Amino acid sequence: MRKTLDAIASEVTHVLQAVNSDELVVLAEELKRAKSIFVAGTGRSGLIGKAFAIRMMHSGFSVYVVGETITPSMESDDLLLIISGSGNTGTLTYFAEKAMAIHAKVALVTANRRSKITKYTHCLVEVPAATKQRLNSEPITIQPLGSQFDQAAHIVLDAVIAYLIRQYPEQTSEQALLQEHANLE
Repeated sequence: MRKTLDAIASEVTHVLQAVNSDELVVLAEELKRAKSIFVAGTGRSGLIGKAFAIRMMHSGFSVYVVGETITPSMESDDLLLIISGSGNTGTLTYFAEKAMAIHAKVALVTANRRSKITKYTHCLVEVPAATKQRLNSEPITIQPLGSQFDQAAHIVLDAVIAYLIRQYPEQTSEQALLQEHANLE
């Protein structure tokens, strides 16, 4: 088991070292400027999106998960953040088209810089990890399906939150974060 844990940690570290930190700064600043943030993803990427959304909410951002019953209409000063390893998921492409039609901004976290969704994006973060497609350009992994992408995307998005907390500490003290944490537990 130790060899498996070490191999996975090494894989994810390798992927994270290949992420362009300038792209992360652009994403962080777009998130900061948005009136509201709408997060979309399907499958495991959608779960990573939900984890990101709750952390953003704790940090004082107005954030919603696309498809939830309490998600309001998107407006032109909002940002749609899509998380998709392939960047070609049909429903997510449709969401990007809809966001562009109302002049909202679109951000994409993906392993595929040449995907369908990229033509709708204002900012893109490439996470060069293995996806379920197992393209020749993707790194080798011992993990199934898109686990490597999902793990790396989760850490990348946590890094964006940590960056925002450090850049804007006045609204994101540990006490402020705890104040937003669920109390019906």
